[in-house]
Amino acid sequence: MATARRPAVNRGSRPAPRPPEGTPPPAELARRARAGLTGAVAIAHWAAAEHGAPGALSDEAAARAAAALGLSESEVRSDWDRARLIGLIEHHAGTTRPGWRLQAWDRDDSAVLRGWVALLDAWSLACPAPAEAEPTAVAEVVEAVPQLLSLLQLSAGPMQISALLDMLRQRVAELRTERCEVPQDAAEIQDATEPQETARGAGSAGSPDDAEDTATLEGLLDWVLDALSSVGALTVREELPEGPDGPESAGSAADEAKGDSREAELSALGSWAVWVKLEQICVAAQSPAGNIEQPAPDMLRGCAGLTPGPARAEYRAWLAARPVGSAVTELIEAARGDDALLRGLAFEALRVVGAPAEPAVRAVVEESCLRPYALLWLAEHEGADPDEALDALTREEATWLWVDTAAAISDHGESPLLVRHLESAVQGTVPALLEEVRAVGHPRTVQVLVALAAAHPDPALAKAVRRAAFQVHTGGA
Repeated sequence: MATARRPAVNRGSRPAPRPPEGTPPPAELARRARAGLTGAVAIAHWAAAEHGAPGALSDEAAARAAAALGLSESEVRSDWDRARLIGLIEHHAGTTRPGWRLQAWDRDDSAVLRGWVALLDAWSLACPAPAEAEPTAVAEVVEAVPQLLSLLQLSAGPMQISALLDMLRQRVAELRTERCEVPQDAAEIQDATEPQETARGAGSAGSPDDAEDTATLEGLLDWVLDALSSVGALTVREELPEGPDGPESAGSAADEAKGDSREAELSALGSWAVWVKLEQICVAAQSPAGNIEQPAPDMLRGCAGLTPGPARAEYRAWLAARPVGSAVTELIEAARGDDALLRGLAFEALRVVGAPAEPAVRAVVEESCLRPYALLWLAEHEGADPDEALDALTREEATWLWVDTAAAISDHGESPLLVRHLESAVQGTVPALLEEVRAVGHPRTVQVLVALAAAHPDPALAKAVRRAAFQVHTGGA
């Protein structure tokens, strides 16, 4: 399918961005990441020595690991979860085995940094929310955290907790307002019900001003700070006292009311990771298509004309601008659509997501239209060479994928590409291909065969393909 893409438009050269002044070099950042993840690496090596530990860490396995590593069982479970999120261990066929990142851990700084960023992206999984927290409030806070991190990074220094709380309240208010927007054609209903709702509902869908909401957000902000501190993204400390002539801080009144004298500051790793994401967003925002603002289908269409390298850069920027979970859901939904080209591109974007997308990809393996793509994704994710990943498909699945790719080419490519696509079929002869294509039951089979017959220069072959298309259309064998 990559051959069907047109060369990328020359956008002019852009100098490589430089991280903010004072950012340690990559080797030092990787050293700090390794220092903070020794427990996860140790449990991954223990799992490797077990020659296939159970997929889920049982009580018995946790006890054995704790005895072997000299840790408590709670520490073992925490390190186990982190090793999974980083990609040091992987689940496959009910067992756990070493991930490729474990093999590269001591020699590849970029692999270490990517693993640490994956942990940062999954901070809410590494440190789950309090059990008593209301799920909707937790979801709102998780969605607001990227803005908090951006604020900390742009401030280039410590910030008072009260200022972060104010920012969190504002962002939650925006999310609630967006969620409660009324469609244009419902304006009359809204106008009719507004007088009755005003007295009891004013402000309820907007900012969380009441004491209960404030207390909830304070508790969830503490959870966020503890979680980000535990993964090494920031530090929280008591604010240094100021002299009587010192400058007044913006949040001093709130601090005094709450009695919170703490301040938070990004670590060198946290600042670098947020800067990378902000830089990706800026790069995407400068693109003519403006893909960062688009929903997944439109973003993928905007990338269809790019070669693989620039396309991957666009995927990274689009992903950096939204929570990983919702981005993966959007891409899966785009892949379920009727456009075969978007299906292939969606799984290319999911390759950029990496390990966090694995549960969602495994969940769609039984969907016929997504199964070949999901199996290829999983094979590559588990270490198979892309050129050999097709071995993970049955003959029928490979044929279905061939038809789906041909549909993408016929919709978006040129006729010669469709003719050359014949060479990629697993069948050795055209009659064998036609026989299996007729049997595979792809919904676009007729259109693909008609397009191939029209494009092929060999009259005899084109006639055979047209006959096969007619037989499929009429229900013949």
